[in-house]
Formats: sequence, C-alpha cells, structure tokens
Amino acid sequence: ILRGGGADLHSRLALLSGDSRAARSAQAGVKRARQLARQFQALLKGRPVTQAVSEPEHPRWLGCLLAFAYPDRIAQQRRTGGADYRLANGRAAQFAEADALMKHEWLVVADLGSRQGQREERIYLAADLDPALFERELAEQVETLDVLDWDEREGVLRADRQRKVGELVLQRQALAALDEEARCRALVGLVRRKGLELLPWTPELRQWQARVALLRELDMRQQGQSEWPDLSDAALLASLEQWLTPYLSKVNRLSHFASLDLSSILQTLLPWPLPQRLDELAPRALTVPSGSRIAIDYREQPPVLAVRLQELFGLAATPRIAGGRLGLKLHLLSPARRPVQVTQDLASFWANTYLEVKKDLKGRYPKHYWPDDPLIAEPTARAKPRK
Repeated sequence: ILRGGGADLHSRLALLSGDSRAARSAQAGVKRARQLARQFQALLKGRPVTQAVSEPEHPRWLGCLLAFAYPDRIAQQRRTGGADYRLANGRAAQFAEADALMKHEWLVVADLGSRQGQREERIYLAADLDPALFERELAEQVETLDVLDWDEREGVLRADRQRKVGELVLQRQALAALDEEARCRALVGLVRRKGLELLPWTPELRQWQARVALLRELDMRQQGQSEWPDLSDAALLASLEQWLTPYLSKVNRLSHFASLDLSSILQTLLPWPLPQRLDELAPRALTVPSGSRIAIDYREQPPVLAVRLQELFGLAATPRIAGGRLGLKLHLLSPARRPVQVTQDLASFWANTYLEVKKDLKGRYPKHYWPDDPLIAEPTARAKPRK
C-alpha cells in the first residue's frame, strides 16, 4: 500500500481511513494496516494525555509525528519548487520525478534510499511539515547558536545568531560584535580548509622552507632526530593556532591575508642560531669559478644548480652543501641557457662526456670558448675569457 500515487504519506492515510478506495491488489495490505492501527490504539487506551492538541485530525500532525520519529530526516528545500532537499543530518535527498510535495519548503521523509552510484538519497515517502511547529511542539529540536564563519561569496567574516534544526537553518540574525577568540578560530579554520596557499607565499619563502626541510631530512635519515623544526605544509597546518593566531588581529576579509608578513612570521619558528646555520649549510646561492653567484633551486631533491658549462671550467668536483653531506645536481647549460647535461658527478663528466659535448657545442656556438682541457681552462661568463 506504500507504492504508487506519489510520495505523499497523506494519500496512504486516506486509504486506511476509508476516504479513498484501495486497488484490489492493495486491499489485503490495507486490512492488515488497519488491524495494526487498532492494536496500537488499544495499547494507548487509558494512558494519560500529557498535552492535548487542538484539531487532532488536522493534517499538520502527520508531519509533526514523523519529525518526532525521524528528526534527522526533517528536510528543507534548496530552491523554491525544486526537487532537491537537504536533510537535518546534512545529507542531500531528492525526488526522482515531479511530485506534488515539491510545493512545500519543509518535509519529513519517512522512506528514502539510494542505489549504488547515486550521490543523493531518493525520497520515496514523505509528508509536509508546518515550520510553525518549531515554535511549539518541535521547539526542543531547535537550538540557537552563535556562528562565526566566512561568507565565501563576499570573502568576509560574518557572525550570525542561528536557529537550527540539525544542519538546517531556520533563521539567522547578524551579530555586530565579534568575540576575538571565536574570530581567530574561524580564521584558522578557514586557512585549514583552504590550505596554506591562502597565505602570501613568495617563491623565495618556498625556497627557504625547502632549505629547512632538506637539513631536517638529512638529519632524520642519518641520526633519527634533528634540531631543525618540521615546517612542512602538513606540520604548519596542524599548528596554525600556535604560530598564525597571534598575527590575525587585523584580518577581517579574505584580502587582508595578503598583508601578513609571512616571511617574518615563519622565520620566528627557527630558534637562534639556526638562521645563521641555514645560510651556511643550505646557502641560497653559490659562487661558481667564473665569479657568478648562481641561485640553488631547493624545490627538487637533490637541489639543482643550473649554470652555463663555461662558468665551471677549472672546477674538478661537484659542489656539496649541508656540511659536505650532499652533492648538488648540476644542470649544465649551453650559452643559450639550454640544458646539455645533468649530472651529480662533475669529475666523471669532465673525464668521460665533455669531449663529446664540446664537439656539439663548438658546432652550434663557434664563437664561444671550448678548451680541450676544461680542468685547466679559465672559466668565463662571456663568450671567451678576457685577454
């Protein structure tokens, strides 16, 4: 008897009350349901009525009873006249096809389910719910909360006093005053949800982070512990309350994050004398034999020194960092700054590969200096050494 005729539970009750005639195939089910109803009436007979209701036959009480039975299935329509609803438990539900109940903003779902692969629950049986009941009979299901969170569309922090049924908002009222502790929690929560890219990182700061990470990794690999703190994205996200909260006093809009001096904030996480040791063990740049100072790229492991081949003439071995523990990966470049060789063993390159590379480069760049013995040749950042 619960099949056909749309999802409205009132139509099923009409069958039981005799207001509607059931199809022959459903008559046995109707008879059985009426027997169960009489049994329940007998169980309730003689019990005191704690609170009488007016108009006990009014259709509104069906939705009310269902709300007591299934408070997590109270549903609010997402869009007027639409098939999509949100349940008090936070899940989504929808009608598979147009239904008369879709004219109601509030429902209580008695029967729902989903098939494999479906994202939303399907509403099979429901009744409309009068929202005025939340002020009286269903008042205990309503809670009032002060909610501080981000308005994603406007990019601003908003404080609301919300009356809610589960995850559904009945009413909201803007609050003028923002509690500082709650405000900071909301800001931290936003960064945690959106990720650290919400903060004003620069390429230089990411390099600094990678330099610290490299030294920590080398220590952990060799000693199992390190004096270098864990400043990975995961660790920073986990400890936002400790290092970011003190600097959020002037952040009220999404755009205000750009004003944070993130470099100074993060560098306070390196206790003395680690900042000085960082420059010694993982320098930002290296002076090569030509005199040029070349930046090291710590985004890769091992770190990369991309330098024109001619600037390394006279250098016998691969430059090392971290107190000699790690050799750099050399990207040897042509005069046009195109890679011609990648190596971590410069000595082997000079001994085994240079002559072949030299032949190719001499053909493409005949005006440049390509000596037979690179170990005794003068390094240069020009086409040829100065005379």
